[in-house]
Amino acid sequence: MRSLLLIMILLGSITLSAQRSKPKNLPSYDSKWLHFGFTIGLNIMDFNIQKADDFFDNTKNSNIYAIENQPQLGFHIGPISNLRLSEFLDLRALINLSFGQRDLSYWTVNNSQPTLHTMKIASTFIEFPLILKYKALRVNNYSPYLIGGVNPKIDLAARKKIKEEEMPKIRLSNFDVYYELGFGIDFYLTYFKFSTEIKYSAGIMDVLERDNTEYTGTIKKMNSRMIMLSFHFE
Repeated sequence: MRSLLLIMILLGSITLSAQRSKPKNLPSYDSKWLHFGFTIGLNIMDFNIQKADDFFDNTKNSNIYAIENQPQLGFHIGPISNLRLSEFLDLRALINLSFGQRDLSYWTVNNSQPTLHTMKIASTFIEFPLILKYKALRVNNYSPYLIGGVNPKIDLAARKKIKEEEMPKIRLSNFDVYYELGFGIDFYLTYFKFSTEIKYSAGIMDVLERDNTEYTGTIKKMNSRMIMLSFHFE
């Protein structure tokens, strides 16, 4: 009984300590209408593939019987501009460079033998996201937030010449528009604000370039997707 009482007193002391107001770092930070920073992080690029209506039709003129998408790890970096709209709402612009790759594997049957052909599809995106950031009330030196917006992207690698040893290989459109949703936490440090953020991005356009081969003919629609883990310094 005495041990239980001591544990309850200890837990109560910890709770009171956590609720006690702490000295705020950068107390006037959120009152500034404009500030800048930079971001760096990791990403996973992916495809959402919708197969052609006749993909499973045994009478079709194609040897492809399976398509597999293998996401790969990449990274991104860029500057941040943040405009304060109200106490809890900001407008953010981030011109990022994102580097990544997606592996697309086709299984075919030749002379009754299965064959695997993998296309390594690299992308280098210039991104122009406009993001609304909704911030919760700051508690001591941290504040959670939600984000959402649109992100036009230009793929600089989409028009890169395909090497002969890479053939056959599909091409992607060099432009797409993504919608983005995510969340994060702001940490107010002594000299700057540090944030961790997770964001999901989904392209709304069909990025597959048709070339009248079975590799594009077996796909009805292909959209890009991306998950980003970012570290902001502002």
